[in-house]
Amino acid sequence: MLFDLLYWNFGFLRVGTSGLTAQAYGRFRTGASQPCGVPNDCRRLLVQSTMIAMIAALAIWAIQWFFVTAVLAIVPCSAEVAAVAREYFFVRIWAAPATLMLMAMKGWFIGMQDTRSPMAIDILVNVVNMGASYYLAVHTPLGIVGVAWGTLIAQYAGLTLAAWILVLKYGIVRISVREMRDAFRGPDWRRMMALNGNLFIRSLCFMVVYVGFTSLAGKYGDTELAVSSILMKLFMFFSFFVDGFAYAGEALVGKEWGKSSMTNHQSSIGPTVRALFNWAIGVGLVFTALYAIGGKGCIELLTSDAEVIAASSKYLGWLIAMPIISTLAFMWDGVYVGATAGVQIRNSMIWAAAGFVIGYMATFTWLGPQALYIGYFAHLIARAVYLTVVWKKVYTY
Repeated sequence: MLFDLLYWNFGFLRVGTSGLTAQAYGRFRTGASQPCGVPNDCRRLLVQSTMIAMIAALAIWAIQWFFVTAVLAIVPCSAEVAAVAREYFFVRIWAAPATLMLMAMKGWFIGMQDTRSPMAIDILVNVVNMGASYYLAVHTPLGIVGVAWGTLIAQYAGLTLAAWILVLKYGIVRISVREMRDAFRGPDWRRMMALNGNLFIRSLCFMVVYVGFTSLAGKYGDTELAVSSILMKLFMFFSFFVDGFAYAGEALVGKEWGKSSMTNHQSSIGPTVRALFNWAIGVGLVFTALYAIGGKGCIELLTSDAEVIAASSKYLGWLIAMPIISTLAFMWDGVYVGATAGVQIRNSMIWAAAGFVIGYMATFTWLGPQALYIGYFAHLIARAVYLTVVWKKVYTY
């Protein structure tokens, strides 16, 4: 939870970089006289995003003691848990540069229409993390802190692979001092900071929904907390599939948007968006059928507690409805990121967070824990409706 709270708000490093890079890539591909290799605009965006990641990592290192002390003062836990959490935190925190730079680099790869590289990086990070964490935690005296060391090692292994890909695939051998200095100047820098500022606010609104959901579920006892955690895992499991199309939306819509800025012709954007939605809705329908037929079985895969399984039955309707509702929200996010429509992305999550709060507050006194799911679905509907309504204005801008 400590690291979720810490890193969640830096999601703009991946999201913002992918949209801006995809547009720069589209502009490059449209110019007939462009030289081969990595376009200068794309290279500059890589420098900008990785420099921001490094500055953010240094800031995290600077406030690490204050951060962990503040969180442990707010979150109730035993002295033993607090001691272990601190020990774990102060090891894993040294992975901050690798973690944040990987966010930026994966966003850049996606913007360059290269989804294989981030896939390879994620596979390496997870395999190394599992292997190193298991070995250090079980076969050395480190114990729990061995998991922190395993994660640390895995993050830097991923960063090493990402750097290797930049060299071998893109020919980026070094970044000059002049490039680093120029990265903080000009309209491109101001545009990136404006977009990242809006995406940062979006991340804060996400925290309101997801942290609020879990925190409020704990008010209703251990069983309801377990049920909500399991259902959220199933929500997230589905989102992994739709996120693939959302990432494709970031890359493809961004590329087409960049092309349209050069040719003043937007005909390819509409078909791209429609194709993405057709695929994503198809996936949503498959999962709706899966959860309708085997929703209880999915829950039983995650727990053997009879009380939790029984209590979850009254929420199966939410599980069945979730794929189609959330598909629209998730898919629109990817499209708008490709269009780098930061203001609309920010506003959609402000409305969504308000929908969650209002949905819960208006119903919890007479519906109890069901109000949590009303609030959660209100946030999805608010996102989907807002982004659908304003799309025409963004598209014709």
